Amino acid sequence: MRTVNQRILGVAVVGTGFIGPVHVEAIRRLGHRVVGILGSTSEKSAAVAESLRIPTAYATFAELLADPAVEVVHLASPNRMHFEQCKAAIAAGKHVVCEKPLAMTTTETAELVALAAAASVVTAVNYNVRFYPCVLEVRERMRAGALGEVLHVTGAYQQDWLLYDTDFNWRVLADDGGELRAVADIGTHWVDTVCFSTGLEVEAVFADLKTVHPVRKRPVGGGETFTGSTGGERPGVPVPVTTEDYGSILLRFKGGARGCFTVSQVMAGRKNSLRFDVAGSKASASWDSEEPNTLHLGYRDRPNERLVRDPSLMAGGVRAFADYPGGHAEGFPDTFKMLYRAVYADVLNGRAAQPLYATFADGHNETRLCEAVLQSHHDGRWVNV
Repeated sequence: MRTVNQRILGVAVVGTGFIGPVHVEAIRRLGHRVVGILGSTSEKSAAVAESLRIPTAYATFAELLADPAVEVVHLASPNRMHFEQCKAAIAAGKHVVCEKPLAMTTTETAELVALAAAASVVTAVNYNVRFYPCVLEVRERMRAGALGEVLHVTGAYQQDWLLYDTDFNWRVLADDGGELRAVADIGTHWVDTVCFSTGLEVEAVFADLKTVHPVRKRPVGGGETFTGSTGGERPGVPVPVTTEDYGSILLRFKGGARGCFTVSQVMAGRKNSLRFDVAGSKASASWDSEEPNTLHLGYRDRPNERLVRDPSLMAGGVRAFADYPGGHAEGFPDTFKMLYRAVYADVLNGRAAQPLYATFADGHNETRLCEAVLQSHHDGRWVNV
């Protein structure tokens, strides 16, 4: 057995929007030190550093990388910045946790995979949904053969935060977020969660996408959805939008299993619902992120089961990622804590051969999937991944 290193790490976070502070909170819950933060402007860096009581507000990414107190860099910046920031962080000898997508194209992600493999640093992509205990339980039951052979997988990832044409965020712009939006932003979470928990690998896709609002109104004076500062009757400047609000995708998995899923960011009432149904030859498993502590198990020849998250009742491999006893709910913020627990264990003790967290190779595969989805939509045909 290797000796477990309990040293406190110095971590810097890039990004001051919705998700950056989520990273900060999770890092601190693990007992590590957030030494600094970088926003899109010096003013944003200073304001968030003050509000979150972070010692250093960086003016530039170069300044962050030059800080010897920074050992791990978390990137929660706009998608278009990920490639160059990952490259620079790896070159500076920093461990990297990057929000998805890893980069904008497979050319970029392939280069990052090669750089990560050649470096001595730990690199991860922030697919946090893997770390809900019920998702981990599905994975353990699949590996134990309890569900049997996967016949098909169905599901959806649906939200309503972009329902109105007055809802606006940098993600709707192709130059900042990429040609795909709903699929790249939330659809990749669905695919990663399903492939991680079932062991399946996507072989081909057939996609149909739709832009519900081809023109959105950018708020005068700025504003970001998720903060409650957009929507309603606020004045806005019309901005053309080409990225999709909705998509449905058929899947073929290696080995013969089939699947389909829907993504939508315009489904009223669905705030953040990632749900999947795995149909196995022995049993089925169903889960919804809006009810994250409940796993439904279905059977043909005996009563169905409803497993409420309880470490004492779950597989041994799940218990390390469920801190609270049964009846004490765990949710979205806890998944970030658990993901970073796994990443930082490798930072301190050496890289695991098969980590639970998503690697840069996983991030590359998700970008390959996105490019296949986009090509399928344009061509109206099946496209191999």
